[in-house]
Amino acid sequence: MKSVFVINGFLDGGKTQFISYTLSQPYFKTKGTTLLVVCEEGEEEYDDMLLKATNTVKVVVEDESEIAPDKLIELDKKYKPSRIIFEYNGMWNFKNFKLPFLWKLEQQITLFDATSFELYYANMRSLLAEMVKKSELIIFNRCDNLTAKLPGFKRNIKALNQMAEIVFEDKDGEVNMTLEEELPYDVTKDSIELTEETYGIWYLDILDNLDRYLGKTISFTANVLVPGDMAKGYFVPGRMIMTCCAEDIQFLGLPCKYDGASELEDRSWVNITVKVAMEYFEGYKAEGPMLICQSITPCKAPKNEVLSFS
Repeated sequence: MKSVFVINGFLDGGKTQFISYTLSQPYFKTKGTTLLVVCEEGEEEYDDMLLKATNTVKVVVEDESEIAPDKLIELDKKYKPSRIIFEYNGMWNFKNFKLPFLWKLEQQITLFDATSFELYYANMRSLLAEMVKKSELIIFNRCDNLTAKLPGFKRNIKALNQMAEIVFEDKDGEVNMTLEEELPYDVTKDSIELTEETYGIWYLDILDNLDRYLGKTISFTANVLVPGDMAKGYFVPGRMIMTCCAEDIQFLGLPCKYDGASELEDRSWVNITVKVAMEYFEGYKAEGPMLICQSITPCKAPKNEVLSFS
């Protein structure tokens, strides 16, 4: 099984610099040949001395069709690499990316130029979503003088990939600060009533900042999800949310304790008030946010059954 590392992002996002730095690090050295597949060439170039010193063979491909599994197998036979690194073209849809048999995607990292992120997010969100969906690490560089915008960037990425680690860097390195933003509701109050516009923001924020909600009561209109394998006395109130396009609609909700859970009709609509706690839950395999039902009443389906992240 050959390890594959994918570094993607839009042009001038810092991919070449990141790969060059990584190749030079002792922890990334390996026996055998490294195949570097470059799918777009920007202003930054690879140093020939570095490639030679790290036993790296660079192959430039100019058309997405050259990334097909049969074409990659030809490269495998020609260079017999021990591992493969892709500098992927951000304008190619990443959902078309397929690897040959016995090639294993070991890690995927996405890089963005923070100064142009808003433009790409607004106009190329579907491409952007595909490249970050399965990335383990998202790096924003060139964050100088953009501190006020970084919390919004983080929320945008979390809407597409809740599990990704997100790093912000300026000219001095990683931005080491707490990224706070003004939330569209008063988090200092003991009770918070969510609207269709604020539910998604609250959902993402509670995953990152559970402490600020512990003990508070939250009220919202929810769709009821009762999974067949869920423990007795639990259900999931939540909402269907479109993160990018119709293909990316997903149900976002948190487990809720309620003695009458077994009597609820799956996919029915309710107005619910809960208290936020932190408890061990089998679905998490760890402690995490737990909603404790305080009151629940049936209601009609809202006009907008599917919400969206702005």
